[in-house]
Amino acid sequence: MDSVRACLTFPERCEDAVNFYVSLIPNSRVLSMVRWADDAPAPVRGGGVMHCSFELDGIPYTAFDGGETFRFSEAFSLVATCASQEEIDRLWDALAGEGGGPGPCGWVKDRFGVSWQVVPRQLGEMLGNAEGGDSEACMKAMLGMGKLDIAELERAYRG
Repeated sequence: MDSVRACLTFPERCEDAVNFYVSLIPNSRVLSMVRWADDAPAPVRGGGVMHCSFELDGIPYTAFDGGETFRFSEAFSLVATCASQEEIDRLWDALAGEGGGPGPCGWVKDRFGVSWQVVPRQLGEMLGNAEGGDSEACMKAMLGMGKLDIAELERAYRG
């Protein structure tokens, strides 16, 4: 086996989505983009993306335009782990903007229909280390939030 990677199948606008993601996430780039021909026996013709390889934070992905039968759901999401509140705010606001929308507990859906979890790096430690603080209070605080607030989560965890 050579590799395993996630493939995002967009109804349309794959190129716009990939370029948007690459512009938001550091250490990201488009590796290749192949378009459907005008006469292709495919649901998206004339410039739609037949195959795209790209990296987000160095992790490889594949994507293409698959036509209207493809829709994203919350069953698949991308997780962006952030080092600071400023990073959470920047990423969350960009993803939620221009037709995207906020969700609960750090989730946000972007304008292309892809769900993201924008979380602070320390969240796993706070939720998983009940000996170091009040994990239950941290979880309760998180459940009441849309965009996550590191200071509030830490306050709840520390009591």
